[in-house]
Amino acid sequence: MSAMQSEPIAKSVLAKEIIATRLAPAAGWAEMPPEPQMRVNGDHALNPGQAPARPTKRAAVLVPVIERPEGLSVLFTRRTAHLSSHAGQISFPGGREEPGDPDAVACALRETEEEIGLARSFVDVVGQLDLYVTVTGYAVTPVVGFVTPGFELTPDRHEVAEIFEAPLAFLMEAKNHKRGSRSWNNGVRHFLAIPYGGHFIWGATAGMLLNLYRRLNGG
Repeated sequence: MSAMQSEPIAKSVLAKEIIATRLAPAAGWAEMPPEPQMRVNGDHALNPGQAPARPTKRAAVLVPVIERPEGLSVLFTRRTAHLSSHAGQISFPGGREEPGDPDAVACALRETEEEIGLARSFVDVVGQLDLYVTVTGYAVTPVVGFVTPGFELTPDRHEVAEIFEAPLAFLMEAKNHKRGSRSWNNGVRHFLAIPYGGHFIWGATAGMLLNLYRRLNGG
């Protein structure tokens, strides 16, 4: 597994106020012309305004950035091994949009409450990342929210095997972004991964983190 060639992010960028500014629509990202689809583990990451390559189901996840005294950290879940899709993988809390959800933000907050018990009153939503289309047919909107400490979590044990945090500074460090490959259906499948401790963050979750890195790095 090799490191990706990326520019480092200045530590000063990893502050709530700067991150919120770079994720806000007024920052100009939404007006940028669409780029070609980026494939990560076979999935597609799309810029705003770029139509999915095929019909999809709508979903949203929350990228929870927790304001710890020692620095910002990101909360992840590990899915249980018996689930029908992405079993055992590291993910953000979230799920499929329901008819009662007015938008992606409402979906992400509702699903997060249902999945890990994080009350929306602790979450300050600051923006969204690129639409992410998965090989399982979901168009996923990652919603970034800052989480105030003091919350209590009650995970749904049917869906969530583990909850953990990783420092945002580590996740946004270019040298920690790895590119790997493996044989798949008589071919080679490439994927992005960010190993952290005993956890292997890869696939769609790693792709969304790469999109966050690109937004914060201004490219």
